[in-house]
Amino acid sequence: MRLLGLRGATTCDANTKAEIEVKTQRLVQEMLERNALIHDDIVSIIFTATDDLTAEFPATAARALGLGDVPLLCARELDIDHGKPRCIRVLMHLQVDRERASLHHVYLEGARTLRDDLPE
Repeated sequence: MRLLGLRGATTCDANTKAEIEVKTQRLVQEMLERNALIHDDIVSIIFTATDDLTAEFPATAARALGLGDVPLLCARELDIDHGKPRCIRVLMHLQVDRERASLHHVYLEGARTLRDDLPE
C-alpha cells in the first residue's frame, strides 16, 4: 500500500451555497469514479477555495456524500493576480495498492485550463 495524492479542481458560476455544493460534489464524485476508488481508500481531503467563494465550505458538501468520517479541511487559495476566479481545488490523500502514474487527476469546468497537460 502507498500513500498517494490525487488532485482536482473546478470552478463555480456564482458564490451561492447551492453552486458550491453541486460543483464540489461533482468534482469529488468524478475523482472517485475516474480512479475506481472506494471510501476506505481515502485518508483525508484538503479543499481550498478562492476569496470570492464564501457562501459554503466545500468540506460540508463532501460530507453530504457520506464522507463524514474522513478528515476534511478547508483553506483559502492564494490570492494571485492571474489566478482562476471562483475556484475550488482538492488534494485527496489515498492509501492504495497502485502506482502514482495510474491516477487520473480531475479538472472540471473553467479549471480545465489549470492543467491542460492532462488528458480529459
